[in-house]
Amino acid sequence: MSSAAADESDAVLENLIAKEILPQTGNWEGTEEFLNRIVQVLLKYIKDQNDRDQKILEFHHPDKMQMLMDLSIPEKPESLLKLVKSCEDVLRLGVRTGHPRFFNQISCGLDLVSMAGEWLTATANTNMFTYEIAPVFILMEKSVMARMWEAVGWDPEKADGIFAPGGAIANLYAMNAARHQLWPRSKHLGMKDIPTLCCFTSEDSHYSIKSASAVLGIGADYCFNIPTDKNGKMIPEALEAKIIECKKEGLTPFFACCTAGSTVYGAFDPLERVANICERHKLWFHVDAAWGGGMLLSPEHRYKLAGIERANSVTWNPHKLMGALLQCSACLFRQDGLLFQCNQMSADYLFQQDKPYDVSFDTGDKAIQCGRHNDVFKLWLMWKSKGMEGYRQQINKLMDLANYFTRRIKETEGFELIIENPEFLNICFWYVPSKIRNLEPAEMRARLEKIAPKIKAGMMQRGTTMVGYQPDKQRPNFFRMIISNQAITREDLDFLIKEIVDIGESLE
Repeated sequence: MSSAAADESDAVLENLIAKEILPQTGNWEGTEEFLNRIVQVLLKYIKDQNDRDQKILEFHHPDKMQMLMDLSIPEKPESLLKLVKSCEDVLRLGVRTGHPRFFNQISCGLDLVSMAGEWLTATANTNMFTYEIAPVFILMEKSVMARMWEAVGWDPEKADGIFAPGGAIANLYAMNAARHQLWPRSKHLGMKDIPTLCCFTSEDSHYSIKSASAVLGIGADYCFNIPTDKNGKMIPEALEAKIIECKKEGLTPFFACCTAGSTVYGAFDPLERVANICERHKLWFHVDAAWGGGMLLSPEHRYKLAGIERANSVTWNPHKLMGALLQCSACLFRQDGLLFQCNQMSADYLFQQDKPYDVSFDTGDKAIQCGRHNDVFKLWLMWKSKGMEGYRQQINKLMDLANYFTRRIKETEGFELIIENPEFLNICFWYVPSKIRNLEPAEMRARLEKIAPKIKAGMMQRGTTMVGYQPDKQRPNFFRMIISNQAITREDLDFLIKEIVDIGESLE
């Protein structure tokens, strides 16, 4: 937008407030001017976010950040021009998680087709509880689910599922359904007259499994963490030993969760062996593939999830590896009908049975929510834009980049891998500055605890890149590198290595 055009636009918007545009008035010219300016703000942000010369963030401590923009809610309406300026400030002061050198979290990147779907979803503003309100989106959800069921290895004619607001809620759906299958009276009577239940997950699994156990009244203490091996995988023998121990103590095991792509190490639990144990002991077998589920779309790498087709339920977050915008999470079930049985409340103001269409398409009655956001449009549009082959190429490229980065840090002095040969897109490592490499082990360990946080702080001050760090078990703080942004190149990975060395060697 030229300077003259911007001045003219400012003059229009400065004298308008929200009630003076659609839908409260017929002022289309003012409405169009406001929306065009918002689109310009978004387009500039997208362009800057994909410019490697632009910073990922301008870091400010909270006390200063509060002074940089007005976050208060006013008594009187603000002009539309002020709202546009506020939008610019919000994007300018935030973190550009779609930047190609942002490696800090699993969900990152900005898929523009998915973004377009999110814009369209917000504009349609449709609730997903009944077919009469969202006919196209209900059918779209079923179509997308069918692709996901096929990818898992299930018969689409017999499977079921629901999109949920995040993987944690998807895991809750799975555990609730598992309990309902064994003890359907718990839906009406709660835990009354039900044996003391217990469940199992690996010590490296997502905390939402233990959280689901707490929310459902089973109790966090009755969700037992099973030890993992040096690569972060659940040890099946330890799982079976714990199941047997719990039975001897009078508990009733009912649910076991495997992780396919753990949050820290990207580990894939041995699904086949755990499935065998669950069958022997008649436990519900759940796979939390929130992070790793997208690997099912790569014929070259899906072997890492061998046995997932034996699961009773699967959590899969397309907003992670597939790159859909947040939130986009699904809980998939091998058995059709169980979700309705478990969650149906038959609210007669929504789910009347005498409607002029097949009411089984009123999917809201199998959800624990009432109002349900349309999470499927952005996924459907993005998946159509890539096709199955596009996802195969995208995932294989990311895996190739992970292998490249692993090779590069192995050959660069000062870097030490936590897991020598990572099997996924999580690469965990230390950088040991030259000045502490020859210290006694105990002293070096004490110093190493502080290195990753200091290097991360240096990155944030520079604004050039970002990668997460954390401690684990008896290990001092290490970097957890995530390669999931489809914009990443080898040059970006080389830049990160150079930046870590440069900041690390400059530390006092």
